[in-house]
Amino acid sequence: MGFWFKKRTTPVPGNADGSDEQFFNDLRKREFSRLDQQRHIYLDYTGGNLYAQSLIDKHFDYLRNAVYGNPHSTNPTSQLSTRNVTEAREKVLRFFNAQDDYFCIFTANASGALQIVGECYPFCEGSRFVLTADNHNSVNGIREYCLSKGGHYAYCPLHYQDLTIDETSLDEMLRQHPESKQKLLAFPAQSNVSGVKHPLSWIAKAQAFGWDVLLDAAAYVPTSRLDLKQVQPDFVAVSFYKIFGYPTGIGCLLVRKSKFDLLKKPWFAGGTVTAVAVNYGGYFLAADHERFENGTVNYLDIPAISRGLDFIETIGMERINRRVKHLTQSLIQQMLSLKHDNGQPLVHIFGPTCTDAKGGTIIFNLTDGEGHAFPFEEVEQRANAQLISLRTGCFCNPGIDEINSCVSTEEMAKYFSSRKTGNMHDMFEFLGKMRGAIRISVGIPTTEGDIERFIQFLRGYENKAAT
Repeated sequence: MGFWFKKRTTPVPGNADGSDEQFFNDLRKREFSRLDQQRHIYLDYTGGNLYAQSLIDKHFDYLRNAVYGNPHSTNPTSQLSTRNVTEAREKVLRFFNAQDDYFCIFTANASGALQIVGECYPFCEGSRFVLTADNHNSVNGIREYCLSKGGHYAYCPLHYQDLTIDETSLDEMLRQHPESKQKLLAFPAQSNVSGVKHPLSWIAKAQAFGWDVLLDAAAYVPTSRLDLKQVQPDFVAVSFYKIFGYPTGIGCLLVRKSKFDLLKKPWFAGGTVTAVAVNYGGYFLAADHERFENGTVNYLDIPAISRGLDFIETIGMERINRRVKHLTQSLIQQMLSLKHDNGQPLVHIFGPTCTDAKGGTIIFNLTDGEGHAFPFEEVEQRANAQLISLRTGCFCNPGIDEINSCVSTEEMAKYFSSRKTGNMHDMFEFLGKMRGAIRISVGIPTTEGDIERFIQFLRGYENKAAT
């Protein structure tokens, strides 16, 4: 059970006739040929997707062939920009099947979307904020808004074995405090670390107990369909470059129209008001998405979102999902088959090793024949030398790392109470534990050849001793 604070199954193969394999190999040659030209193995799709060549060619043609101005006017260039931004906004809503029920608020990234919720959700004395131990720091940080307004927060624990939500604890937590007026549950549709897909059924269950629901969908939507007619979280955070690579620096917050006025914006900025005075302290906020789009939106890049979503739709999200499942299962099976001469496994994978409820992300450590882990920073350096892009560390998700590294509440309390500043390495030294891991992830351009090269890289650690 969480503490309150105040202050699995059958792998999904690729198409039997090999049509998916041929399709994605052709797509790789056509849209991502720079990978093969530079002999680069890219395995960091959870960190950021790669853009297709045709996507940027079309967008640069778009920029070359017209004149665009700041949307906050009625001049010709402004009207053109306004039309294109509006089309992109409508495209996003259609992509998520959310046209009738949601506002689309463009933000700088998913973190910016989450900040809007944290800043504007009406936390107050006695309000409650529940979040899972598996959350990105941009969600974890919302607890500070809750605390600053006199609210309480609690973490729902995960199962150590497979890093899934402890649903018994979550059910108990959601049944508590029926008298509280403002209650918010936050969880990721897919973990940015383990790749676990947490049950979206918890959205309706939480709402039935009077909770509002914030869904972090940044790691989920690049390879899975999110239909907001089927599930209806109150707030959804999305980052577009994680779906199709370009443009970076744009995300969105999708807000259910029925909960729009629940968010209380504590200030105003250019573009967010319909009227404001200096001689009298009055103002009126915009009644739609403009209320939260401070200043000038990125009107030159937002239209590229339309092209990015078109690109995804030409492939098909179901096809992408099937391909990622196939590649992930292939990777996991080959990684688990690697052994030292004494029979000890080379790879220790954290979380589930089946793809029934898992995306294309794998977190693991390499261990020697005695079970000692190779330092992940050393692994990354060797990968860099072979033009393999992977990611190491704690991935802005300390909850997952604390579970995997068996770090207790008492240990963390001693660390934070013993100093005023610190960092990751300082914490490692204090705890006397090597924390962190290695993360790889597959995406649309990934091929079996990439996997083969990566497995060969891992074989370089067989029968070596960790230092």
